[in-house]
Amino acid sequence: MRSHSAVSKPGALLILCASIGITQTVSAQDNADLAKKLSNPISDLVSVPFQFNWDQTVGPQHLTRFILNVQPVIPFAISDNWSMIWRLINPFISQPPLTPGGTGAFGIGDVTSSLFFAPRPGSFIWGAGPVLVLPSAVEPTLGSGKWSAGPTVIALKQSGAVTFGALWNQVWSFGGAAAREDVSQMLLQPFFAYQATKTVTLNVNSESVANWKATDEKWTVPINFSVSKLSSFGAFPASYQLGWGFYAVHQDIGPTWKLRTTITLLLPHGKG
Repeated sequence: MRSHSAVSKPGALLILCASIGITQTVSAQDNADLAKKLSNPISDLVSVPFQFNWDQTVGPQHLTRFILNVQPVIPFAISDNWSMIWRLINPFISQPPLTPGGTGAFGIGDVTSSLFFAPRPGSFIWGAGPVLVLPSAVEPTLGSGKWSAGPTVIALKQSGAVTFGALWNQVWSFGGAAAREDVSQMLLQPFFAYQATKTVTLNVNSESVANWKATDEKWTVPINFSVSKLSSFGAFPASYQLGWGFYAVHQDIGPTWKLRTTITLLLPHGKG
C-alpha cells in the first residue's frame, strides 16, 4: 500500500481527526508546518495510524472491549488539480460476552475502504467519493455479515492554529449472508483541533453512528478528547496521541466511556 509518483501538491485527502501523515520533503519542513498538516484530515500525507481503544463497561458484566484499528492512508496525485486518498480501517477486536451466559469473541471486524477525490484546496477544503464495507469478520458478533456501500464526504477549514470540519458517510447492504439483517448505517464525525505549540495539538471529535434499521437505540454518540505530540519513531517522524472519551448516547450493553492511544507512523515517499 504505497503511493505512486509525487504527491507533494496539496489536495490529497484522508479522514477524520486522528493524527496523520507526511510528505517526501518532511525533512525540510519545520515542526509547526508538519503539526498543522497532522491535524488536517485533507492533506498530501502518507501515514499508518495504529489506534488502540479500550471501551469500558461493555455487556452485562461491564467488562472491557479492546479494539485495535490499523488505518493506513495513502494519497495519489491523479492530475495537476485533483488528488485521490485511499483509506482503510482494519479493526482487530477482543470483545466480552454481550448477553448473560454468552461467550466473548476475538478476531478481525469488518474492513472499511474509502476513496476521497479532492480538488486543489483553498480556504475551504473538501473531498468526496465511495465507501465500501467488506464482511471480513468471522465471528458474527464482530461484524454485519453484509457487503455494504455508499457515499462519503469530508469538509474542513483551517484558520491559524485552528482546524475544524466533519466527515460523513452512509452505507446500505447489497449482498452477503441472507440470514443477517440488512444494513443502513450512517457515520457522522465532526472534529476540532487546536495547535497549542509547534508540536502539541489538542483535539476533540465525535464518531457518531446511527443504525437506521434498529427499532430503538439507533444512535451511539461518543465524545473524544485527546492531545497529540509530534516526535519520532526510530528513523521515522511519528505522532503520539493520548485520549479519553465518554458516550453521550449508547446502547444498554455499553460502552459508557473509553481510553484511546494512537501511534501514527509518517512515511516518506520519493518522487517518481
